Amino acid sequence: MKFLENLVIKKIRPNFIEGGKFENFYSAYDALETFMFTPDYTTRTGAHIRDAIDLKRTMMMVILAMLPCLLFGMWNIGHFHYLSLGEASEFWPNMFYGMLHVLPIVVVSYAAGLGVEFIVAVKNKHAVQEGFLVSGMLIPLIMPANIPLWMVALATIFAVVIGKEVFGGTGMNILNVALTARAFIFFAYPTKISGEIWINEAGSVDGYSGATALGDLALTVGKAQNLPEVTGIMEKFGPDGMYSMSNSIIGMIPGSIGETSVIAILLGAAFLLFTGIGSWRIMGSMFVGGLTMAWLFNLADANAFMSLPPLHQLMVGGFMFGMVFMATDPVTAAQTNTGKLIYGFFCGVFGIMIRVFNPAYPEGVMLGILFMNVMAPLIDHYVIEANIKKRAKRLKLQTA
Repeated sequence: MKFLENLVIKKIRPNFIEGGKFENFYSAYDALETFMFTPDYTTRTGAHIRDAIDLKRTMMMVILAMLPCLLFGMWNIGHFHYLSLGEASEFWPNMFYGMLHVLPIVVVSYAAGLGVEFIVAVKNKHAVQEGFLVSGMLIPLIMPANIPLWMVALATIFAVVIGKEVFGGTGMNILNVALTARAFIFFAYPTKISGEIWINEAGSVDGYSGATALGDLALTVGKAQNLPEVTGIMEKFGPDGMYSMSNSIIGMIPGSIGETSVIAILLGAAFLLFTGIGSWRIMGSMFVGGLTMAWLFNLADANAFMSLPPLHQLMVGGFMFGMVFMATDPVTAAQTNTGKLIYGFFCGVFGIMIRVFNPAYPEGVMLGILFMNVMAPLIDHYVIEANIKKRAKRLKLQTA
């Protein structure tokens, strides 16, 4: 490590500092140096918080929390590939097949997003911001495995430029960057991301597609529950069905790369809560909000979609992944403790409401969280105003 430190800091750095041959590219060099080593400088002006780790290290902790979802997603892609071929599903062949399809998406996501970050940093002569370290991993995890790579690159560039840089960069954006990328693809190329998921390539057939759990449920809306077609779909959610509660929790169902396994997601949630990075208020209140909305729909029982048990409703689709990794984004979520409870609750309510009411949006969690991202500053404003009025009233009583 000492050899690497001497090489990077003592021999390479002089070429990038003021007066060096590549001083215009100091931002790019600084990003790489601070990624490998803790910075040897501290903030001297403005408000700041002193901590044992910097923002890059915090972002890396979030990426570690997502690794169970990434690894299981790779395995799941291979599992369904060999299952559709009628062949035995084995661990290492599944993992290898999944890696061949997932890693290119991860590489393209980081290349496109960090490319924009480096260009903006060099142009404006400021340090490369760290926020995309997490977004670069989130974007692949919320995509289907067959998403064209050029589409991932286009959506990522759009999300970084329009969703973050136009607002001033990391810490200034009002919308979650990864969800902005997904929303771009959803509205620009809806057939590539909603309702169905790619499973395999085999023989002369380019691909084998099968509906996701939410895609199947959307087909039941507006139809009588006693129709054979509807009955057949709902049987898939039974104890022995493809979308059973146990399969949904384990993750052995079709879906986006990192969203299917509730167990993998909860492992990430436990890590984030243990390290103090994740917000239990947002996670808990979003779960309660989603469960409440699903329970109310279940009481109404107006169609087969609403008849799905409330807890099962939360186990399918991207609800749990959104609850742990999207809604808790510290930049776009509410900042006050009371505001976090309100924000999370309505993320859950709107996520389930949009999903069930409008079959054109089989995954409402994306729109629910994005809508609450916009509402978060307003929530905090009224929470703070209420606290100010409460304290003013208390002070008035004390001085009376």
